[in-house]
Amino acid sequence: MVKNTGNIIVGISIGDLNGVGSEIILKTFEDTRMLELCTPVIFAGTKVFSFLNKTLQTNINFFGIDHINQLVHGKINVLNVWKEPVAVEFGKSDPEIGKYAVLSFKEAVKALKNDEIDVLITAPINKYTAESKEFQFAGHTEYLAQELQGEALMLLTTDDLRVGLLTGHIPLQEVASKLNEDLIRKKALTLEKALIQDFGIHKPKIAVLGLNPHSGDEGVIGREEIEIITPAIQKLFDQGHYIFGPFSADGFFGSEAYKKYDAVLATYHDQGLIPFKTIAFGQGVNYTAGLDKIRTSPDHGTAFDIAGKGIADESSFREAIYMALDIYKSRLDYEQISTNPLKITEKQSERR
Repeated sequence: MVKNTGNIIVGISIGDLNGVGSEIILKTFEDTRMLELCTPVIFAGTKVFSFLNKTLQTNINFFGIDHINQLVHGKINVLNVWKEPVAVEFGKSDPEIGKYAVLSFKEAVKALKNDEIDVLITAPINKYTAESKEFQFAGHTEYLAQELQGEALMLLTTDDLRVGLLTGHIPLQEVASKLNEDLIRKKALTLEKALIQDFGIHKPKIAVLGLNPHSGDEGVIGREEIEIITPAIQKLFDQGHYIFGPFSADGFFGSEAYKKYDAVLATYHDQGLIPFKTIAFGQGVNYTAGLDKIRTSPDHGTAFDIAGKGIADESSFREAIYMALDIYKSRLDYEQISTNPLKITEKQSERR
């Protein structure tokens, strides 16, 4: 059954309470029109949420619940993952606060897996304070890859630019050793499928960046392009996939060549995220593509330096909600078209 728009349940993990996560969540839902788009469920505690609401002077009305089946559509629901008060100190890196961030995230993921929420939006965590014996992951993406089905791909996206990563949160010195044809194939096909089913692009064009400066200059500055990346791209292209490259990263973004493609695959984290955030910081969304469930987040971190000052910009968090809802609806459309191929012809006729 297709849900009414306002009945799409958006789960939200609270993030690091000493960062800007709670502020951007509260500011987003100060606009009551958001409740026409979805039903939010914030995984936290009502006591700390009341404190944050008062301290940040947002004064939104929320509904506290102890179980997900108690949620009320048309309300901002706060699910009690814990009930004790929490000592919030804005701007402080605190492992104790990190435990609450992980607890919120894990409970939200559990609800996502159980279909108790439809999509998940994660507020930023601090990777240092979140890491523990119970959470030995470099970030949200790695945990989701373990818990959900599919091939996880970190994808930063706006309306005009989508950048996926071949390798994620790993040290730079390990990147070259991780690259191989199988990895490139898996990530490229995962990205292609996401562009089709999640973004409605029928025959997507994907650009792959080289690892080395100037894409190795024909082997003068490294041979990964010659021995690994180019052969992988050629095989995919020969099989009918519109995969191109490898391109030199600096010239590719500097010349705005990225505008000719539906998405870009960068070989490592900063190669993709530095140009993305330079072009679209504050408006972009971090989407974990390739999984059977939908998770998005804002394109920034905890921002301890401005936490609690009331100046955090909620734009990226709001865009993360919009995108999650759009992808949810796009997947429903894709599923319906896939089960009834005649609808493809109908949709093509409508576009003419």
